[in-house]
Order: sequence, then structure tokens, then C-alpha cells
Amino acid sequence: MQTDLRKILSVSGHHGLYEFIAQARNGIIAESLSDKKRTVFDAHSRVTTLADISIFTKDAEVRLAEVFLSIKKALGDAECPGAKASDDELKALFVKAIPDYDEDRFYVSHMKKVVEWYNEIVKFASLDFVKEDEQQQEEA
Repeated sequence: MQTDLRKILSVSGHHGLYEFIAQARNGIIAESLSDKKRTVFDAHSRVTTLADISIFTKDAEVRLAEVFLSIKKALGDAECPGAKASDDELKALFVKAIPDYDEDRFYVSHMKKVVEWYNEIVKFASLDFVKEDEQQQEEA
């Protein structure tokens, strides 16, 4: 099954990732990827789709889907470090995965969030992402 990052949500103040289920009267209904519990987030919640997130490189920005695939390639068969890994371990991973990431704008705290999301996607979804041209065909 392919993962559509436009439907995978990060909600500020809430741990983990959520999948968009439906529009509610006052916000959205989303289901936790890990425990499948549904939650209603109101209009005041800071909700971001993973498709809208990019990391800074020295030349441009790299979409999160590309970052995830680069991490997978850099890791090979090894397991991804967790968010509680040492700063040096996380930096080494990102130097290998995205060698030209912008050290002045992409911090260790961001790296921790990205590896946390990566591990959750690997565990509860798939790194086989819906391509943008497939998304446009679905919408048409």
C-alpha cells in the first residue's frame, strides 16, 4: 500500500503522526498511525501535512519524502537511530543521507523530529509514496 504524505499529519503538542480521515464541523478527524485511535482536532490546532514539510539544503529545499528515501538508502539494512540518539549520531546520518543540508537552518532538534517520523512511517505505513503525478490524476 502506498503512503500519501498529504494525508499524514503532524499536530503540534501531540505525539506521533495521524492520518486524515474526514473534515469535521469544527476541524478535522484524524486517526493515530500507532494505536488507530481517532481524535478531533479543532480549528485552533496547528496541523501540518508531511507533504508540506521540506528541509533546507545549501542550494534549495528537499521535500520530506525525498529525505525519507535518502535516509533509507543511506541506512541500507541498518536500523534508523531513534530520536534519543546522540547529536553526533544524528548528524552523521544526515551527512550521509543529505550531504548538503544547511547546518545553519536545519538543527539537531529538526533531525530528531525527522527520524521520529521516519521510524513511525516505516513501522505503521510504507516508504512507497504516492507520486505527485498520481496525486494530480486522483484529484482530476
